[in-house]
Amino acid sequence: MNGAKIGVGELRTESDSLGSIELPAGALYGAQTQRAIENFPLSGRSMPPGFIRALLLLKRAAATANQTLERLDENEATAIRLAVDQLLDDPNLMRHFPVDVFQTGSGTSSNMNANEVIARLAHQLSRCAVHPNDHVNFGQSSNDVVPSCIHISALMALRVQLMPALDGLRNAIAQRADELSDIVKTGRTHLMDAMPLRFDQSLGAWTGQLAGARERLEALEPALATLAIGGTAVGTGINTDPRFAKTVCDALHERTGLPFRCSDNPAMLMSAQDTAVALSGELRTLATALMKICNDLRWMNSGPLSGLGEITLPILQPGSSIMPGKVNPVIPEAVAMICARVSGNDTTIMIGGQSGNFELNVMLPVIADAVLESITLLAAGMTALTDKAIKGFSVNVDNIQAGLQRNPILVTALNPVIGYAKAAGIAKKAYAEKRSIIDVAAEETDLPKDELLKLLNPAKLTEGGLS
Repeated sequence: MNGAKIGVGELRTESDSLGSIELPAGALYGAQTQRAIENFPLSGRSMPPGFIRALLLLKRAAATANQTLERLDENEATAIRLAVDQLLDDPNLMRHFPVDVFQTGSGTSSNMNANEVIARLAHQLSRCAVHPNDHVNFGQSSNDVVPSCIHISALMALRVQLMPALDGLRNAIAQRADELSDIVKTGRTHLMDAMPLRFDQSLGAWTGQLAGARERLEALEPALATLAIGGTAVGTGINTDPRFAKTVCDALHERTGLPFRCSDNPAMLMSAQDTAVALSGELRTLATALMKICNDLRWMNSGPLSGLGEITLPILQPGSSIMPGKVNPVIPEAVAMICARVSGNDTTIMIGGQSGNFELNVMLPVIADAVLESITLLAAGMTALTDKAIKGFSVNVDNIQAGLQRNPILVTALNPVIGYAKAAGIAKKAYAEKRSIIDVAAEETDLPKDELLKLLNPAKLTEGGLS
């Protein structure tokens, strides 16, 4: 569980619709939270802090909306806001939210956890009588609150964590590409030698992947900013003011600066989690791109003597408990494992999205947890890749040039001049005799050596077109 647990010590007794139950005397939460603690001792993993913060922000906005709509009086709404603000400033916030991720599929236990904590703290701060259901939860249901918080927390995490990390990585790669634009290297297809390209062209493929990932993630932001709040129990808005949803979104926008808006179809956002599934798909695509980048780095760094040895990644730690002097590409490896986890989370979210039964999806907590974990891991992984791999790798120019000069595939440039079959024979002979392609071509054709040097200039070949 995130955060410190509430100590048992003295107990107090509280009651809910099922009867009385004992819980720690100092706990801010109440009976329904205690029942959830006892019913779901499954993983020891509570809901993500980002989700809890989104839940608190939504409760604050709901109090403001209900005061504006004259459904709560000023004292009640002010007490709720004071309580939320104190909770948001609490460095040990998560000790008040111990409910396991694997709980009731609607997330009702987490919603009531928040309602109880806010109500009790509001009373302690203001001596105003605040009820978890009648005041904190007024005009709401777990069924519209939890889907809304998935969207709120995901959008906030995208803006605050993921996009800055993604931009940082892309910019760092682009800067290195610019620095290395005059270095020509051997291209590879099927892991085999191919035609040459410049370092900036090779790294430019990475920046293109990251730019595409950002564009697709950004395109999902309007959907994430659309909230189910106001739908209450089954999407019809029973027991809530028709103006409530918009007023809540306005209050959230004012507090966060994000463009939240109410949905014209809250029932859809409650019964389905298509936006979360789509977001997870794009996170998986980003993870796939990062896996490709990490594997390229590992191959380019391989060696240092018997591998490709094109680059040297920053040396961060000893690589073996038995082989002295061994150093491994630890950051690309760690990020690759993050990518694997994100891909697994995507499967969880996909299955969760299939669990919308009639008017409610019943895997909301695990969807929230998996989405936020993926965002958090990817953001951290990209930051590490930027700071501890991309910015600091050096290029082993001598190794690159040695391989490039021996590359018989350069003969491809002679195809338009001597034909494919003749060029293939020259390449085969150069391979077999381990000789320069220019020397063999000079023997096998009537082309002058100075013309061959021009036709087979690796730097010129990176520009494309006909020689």
